[in-house]
Amino acid sequence: MSVIGIYGQLDRTILSMKRIIAVTLTVLVALGLSGLSAQKQSLDGVWRSEGYGMVLDIQGATLKSFEVTATTCVPGDAAQREDTSIVGREATFKTTDGDVFFIRSGGTADHRLLHSVSSVSDVRIDRIAKLPATCEHPTLNTPQGNFEVFTRAWAENYILFDQQKADWDATVAANRAKITDKTTPAELFDILAGMIEPFHNLHTYIDAPDLKREFHTFRPGTDRVVKGDRHEFRTKTMPSLLAITDRAYLQTPLRKWCNDQVQYAHVNETTGYLRILSFSGYSKERGFANGLTALQTALDEIFSDPKLKALVIDVRINFGGDDGYGLEIASRLATADYLAYTKVARADPIDRKKWTPEDPSMVHPSTRPGFRGPVVELIGPLTISAGETFTQALMGHSPNIVRIGENTQGVFSDVLGRQLPNGWRFGLPNEIYRTAGGTIFDLVGIPPDIEVPVFADADVAAGKDPAVARALEILSRQMTSQ
Repeated sequence: MSVIGIYGQLDRTILSMKRIIAVTLTVLVALGLSGLSAQKQSLDGVWRSEGYGMVLDIQGATLKSFEVTATTCVPGDAAQREDTSIVGREATFKTTDGDVFFIRSGGTADHRLLHSVSSVSDVRIDRIAKLPATCEHPTLNTPQGNFEVFTRAWAENYILFDQQKADWDATVAANRAKITDKTTPAELFDILAGMIEPFHNLHTYIDAPDLKREFHTFRPGTDRVVKGDRHEFRTKTMPSLLAITDRAYLQTPLRKWCNDQVQYAHVNETTGYLRILSFSGYSKERGFANGLTALQTALDEIFSDPKLKALVIDVRINFGGDDGYGLEIASRLATADYLAYTKVARADPIDRKKWTPEDPSMVHPSTRPGFRGPVVELIGPLTISAGETFTQALMGHSPNIVRIGENTQGVFSDVLGRQLPNGWRFGLPNEIYRTAGGTIFDLVGIPPDIEVPVFADADVAAGKDPAVARALEILSRQMTSQ
């Protein structure tokens, strides 16, 4: 679930349409290549995902995918089966981009579950009689065709129209009148971006490589630290902010793992400081499994620290990535099984209240080195996507992990990436993450238990980090009371 792609890294956050395509393709390829010749033939045909707007056409070893709405169809991607056998998987597949997916064992001839190794949830696919009529003649690359693909994908998949009291049909009607055969690409980009800008959702984007333009937007007020210039933030501002904490509080050299995304030091003799800058890009080799191995190695070393008696986890700057990494860290802190969150996706293009079945993600105590002492978490508006689902996963921890800072960004869904006929990419959230009690935090973000300004200008100018100071006060009291 992440925004890393916006900041020049692989997003979970952003779960691109290629991943969704590949996931769905994976199932179908798995279905079509599951072993016996008779079974192969029986699986030839067309399949549709529940939610996600994907249709797959399987003929023997060939699989074609399509991104579909009620009125549009855009050809998608493909995947190939790997020659491997793994318990619990009927088949494993890899895309040309290196993403790995598998079909779970079980299911029926007409209904199966597919899973991306970098996702925490499954996608169901069902057999249908034939390709939708729209796919017999895919949507044309015209201003009108591109507009139709964009607006229908939003109409059928976006999750927050009702919460934001948005009349999408009226927005579409008002802007359709602006589209003609003579509409230029630059004009089209401005129209599309203008339609979604009012949502202020960081999990929405438009990328037009031919124009060298992209669009995304923060929740109002939450970009005060970034100040609009993303490149300067990553290269100058962010290092200077991290250095304030390092100089003011770290008493041991900062150790780094996972391509510097996971960092650890001591703020006093018995209190550790764990900074997590993202949940992605953990390994130079592509793939979730490689990143997981790197993370596990880091956590084994961190939680083997014999002096560690209390812990500060800092995700105030975390651009997201893969939810599974957050669950791995939560498992190192857990003493019992508990529900991290449930995930559902929009399942009906018309009925916005119809969702896919709940897909739960659990936290299970790990048998590897972990930490079961007092923990405080630092959060803020740049706690984004997988950083937020990680925070959500800690909410079920017992005893309570105190959160200090400001509300998180408020974007949880994997991003449903789509392609226009002209080659532009765009994305939107089509999933909801719910706590064990059914609460969702989209739009508003997860609130802190104790509010402390995050990287306020005055504190930055003074070289102070009041959130860390408050965390140490709380941990000291907890340690004393034990």
